[in-house]
Amino acid sequence: MKKLKIAGIVLILFILYVIIGMLVPFVHMQSVSKTNKSKIHTETFYSTSNENGSDRAKIVSDNQEALDLRLDMIRKAKKEIILSTFDIREGSSSDDIFSELLKASRRGVKIKILVDGLYGTIHMTGKDIFAAVGSEPNVEIRFYNTPNLLKPWTINGCLHDKYIVVDHKYLLMGGRNMFDYFLGTHKGKSKGIDREILIVNQGSKDQGAVGQIRRYFQKVWNLEVCKTKFSTCSKNKKEKEVKRLLFHAEKVRVPDYDYQKITVPTKKTTLVTNPTTIYGKEPVVFETLKQLMLQAKSKVIIHTPYAVFSKEMYEGIAQVKQQVPNTTMILNSIASGDNICASADYQKNRSKILGTGVSLYEYMGRHSTHGKSLIIDDDIAVVGSYNFDCRSTYVDTETMLVVQGKEITKQLEEDFSRLKSGSLKVNQDGSYQNDKDVAERTMDSKKQGMIKILSYIIQAFRYLA
Repeated sequence: MKKLKIAGIVLILFILYVIIGMLVPFVHMQSVSKTNKSKIHTETFYSTSNENGSDRAKIVSDNQEALDLRLDMIRKAKKEIILSTFDIREGSSSDDIFSELLKASRRGVKIKILVDGLYGTIHMTGKDIFAAVGSEPNVEIRFYNTPNLLKPWTINGCLHDKYIVVDHKYLLMGGRNMFDYFLGTHKGKSKGIDREILIVNQGSKDQGAVGQIRRYFQKVWNLEVCKTKFSTCSKNKKEKEVKRLLFHAEKVRVPDYDYQKITVPTKKTTLVTNPTTIYGKEPVVFETLKQLMLQAKSKVIIHTPYAVFSKEMYEGIAQVKQQVPNTTMILNSIASGDNICASADYQKNRSKILGTGVSLYEYMGRHSTHGKSLIIDDDIAVVGSYNFDCRSTYVDTETMLVVQGKEITKQLEEDFSRLKSGSLKVNQDGSYQNDKDVAERTMDSKKQGMIKILSYIIQAFRYLA
């Protein structure tokens, strides 16, 4: 009985150790240092030349097109594929992608796949598809920061970057994770409405967005916290899974895209990233985007799935609104959102966001929107992985691509217009502006009750939401 009591006390102490260890290191939300702030020069995001730059671009909003582009890019690969993502899961789209990756590796293409350690551990460990492909001679899969319960401060720092690069030619980056919710067409299943930007490099191999993202990837790939996984696979499992994937590959139908035809010219592309440490970060992406927005002459439109602001973020968005009266934010309504913690915090702090003065539109669609983008005037389009929340701002790695170009900005604004047509404008008192074409989306009592309770609980650790 005494031993049982001691074991119980030890277990409770260990649980407290884990909880405190995973939360405390992130309590203090840093500001950008004077040194790093001095490195942000908004004029460098604009080309001084009258000529177009080396990159062509396209906004990719359709989930099926997002899958097809990945498959076509992989099929066109000659030397190297690099892929970085927050989350990969088994499913139809993963069968398509990994069967093509397997074929590419067997024709000599080198493949590097980098996945967040927490979600990689949860969704990839023990799955034959990842072990079979990961153990191929030309393939290496690494996890960024695999959590260690004995070192609980390693649990929260996540890799949130999402992109694929093929050779020195093609880049597809944005908000999509790699599973069926975001990729492909699956009848009867829920889906995430997301967005990416396709970049085609027409210059030398080190030019433009492709060169920038490749250099960033190599920097993260070589971090001490990135460890190789799936280097071995049992012979029987590997043979069985390889056979299944190669058979599956024969059935996959992939459009042969004319990348010149489907893309538009741009003037300049600039990659913006957060620090890559696994601990609390200076909010470099937020500060850079804020400085860019403050330079706007006519308008700013932000699309984010979630809005969980720190004091600094409230102040920053209020500054932008004061400087640029035509500032709009589109995000999920509480009923449409798929992140219950972010929705709960938004319910509690919605009035503070309205207090910044920004024009707020809540998306009322059946499916949750997951895109992360913004427009500045008529010639800057920004697309990537960064949510306007505390986690993206202070905790996770993030990548955003700032693209100067009127045609690509017009494409993005048209995408925003489609979202706005399914949204309701929020009045300053929190009520909705009437729109005969859009009905307010409601929640069932169970979700409503859960969000209400969570809206209070989440305040204690909203810096991780």
